[in-house]
Amino acid sequence: MTTKIAIFGVGLIGGSLALCLKGKPGITVVGHAHRPESLKRIEERGVVDAATLSMEEAAADADFIFLCVPVGLLEDYLQKLTELPLKPGCIVTDVGSTKAAVAACAARISRPGVHFIGGHPMAGSERSGVEAASSFLFENAYYVLTPSPDVPEEAYQRLEQLLSHTKAQIVRVDPVMHDEIVGAISHLPHIIAVALVNQVRDYNDGNGLYRMLAAGGFRDITRIASSDPVVWRDILLSNREVLLGLLKDWNDEIEGFISLLEEQNGEGIEAAFQKANRFRSELPERRKGAITSLFDIYIDVPDTPGIIGQIATELGLRHINLSNMQIIESREDVPGVLRLSFRQEGEMERAKAHLQSLGHTVYL
Repeated sequence: MTTKIAIFGVGLIGGSLALCLKGKPGITVVGHAHRPESLKRIEERGVVDAATLSMEEAAADADFIFLCVPVGLLEDYLQKLTELPLKPGCIVTDVGSTKAAVAACAARISRPGVHFIGGHPMAGSERSGVEAASSFLFENAYYVLTPSPDVPEEAYQRLEQLLSHTKAQIVRVDPVMHDEIVGAISHLPHIIAVALVNQVRDYNDGNGLYRMLAAGGFRDITRIASSDPVVWRDILLSNREVLLGLLKDWNDEIEGFISLLEEQNGEGIEAAFQKANRFRSELPERRKGAITSLFDIYIDVPDTPGIIGQIATELGLRHINLSNMQIIESREDVPGVLRLSFRQEGEMERAKAHLQSLGHTVYL
């Protein structure tokens, strides 16, 4: 018996889900696109068994429907699905990074025999679109599911079993608790990064040295400020109440630092750094989280003609996929540093081992 999977929004996440499921015994994956040009890209990438511009055709007889559209469009898609003759027992899920609002919407427009289970795969990429889709995207990542109490356990187990093909670790969480946690570890950091970059940008209007000297580390710690503005507009508004509380707590933290500096309290500053250091050292290093990980290594390079080309050639000969490379011209602790970036952790580890075997000093 064939299980039909319908995916609405076949971009990075939807396309990666499709690649995880396509070709598995008894599974057929149908992708929906809302524009002809999107349909063409989906078909060219080959991530689904069939693609269509018709919502009705995609949803017809589907056992599972994945809504992989932006958070701001989820309620519209849920409403449209209620107007279609969905298969009894169909499970509808999403991949949005906020869960309480969509869960409330699904509860308002629920219908007998159809089950909504919110989902949030905590995996992403610096790239976007179906062209960036990968069957490895969710591997070693947390995939959060937020079923409401009235969802039958049998339905939850069916979705969990299907998602085992992603090789992600499934975590069951209450929708409200999900938004509180993700608000603190992902949404708040994005706001802080944007505010910090804009603050320095304003200083730069009066002195161009700010931008010139802000390369390297500053660019790294604020990279999430370059996230898609429209996507993050919808995410932050969807999690508005949680974020208002988190920002008040953040202001309290900042006020604490202001007091420490005003009082010249060196012990207090040291204690704050020690406290943060201890907690940060406990965070898992080898698991994907709410913010996309960087797979970078750094190499000391001598001022020798052709050295950069030699390193790139060595990696190419070993078929190690290098996504980017950058010469860091100014770094306080080590001058003459080459940064190599990779899309997969495995590629990074292979590059590190090989370059070390050639006598290079490699840092993570």
